[in-house]
Amino acid sequence: MAMVVVIFETSGREPALPPESLERLAELGVSSVALLRDEATAGLVLEGWAFDPVRARDAVLDTLGAGADARTLLPLAQMAVTAARSGEV
Repeated sequence: MAMVVVIFETSGREPALPPESLERLAELGVSSVALLRDEATAGLVLEGWAFDPVRARDAVLDTLGAGADARTLLPLAQMAVTAARSGEV
């Protein structure tokens, strides 16, 4: 599963994902979107089996209305974490 995180300043406005933006992300192969934020910064986690985050970077930023100051983070590793069973190390 391909993944990218887009981080951008909110400038005091509430970040939004209108239907046309979601449709465009789906056209890019994105199948899952998570929107995160604090007081000044917002982040999107985009995932999809058919999504190529390297090739789609500019289209993603345009779709989201994120300016030139937006940052994209690509994954270095992804793994599942499970709890160890009692008595096992």
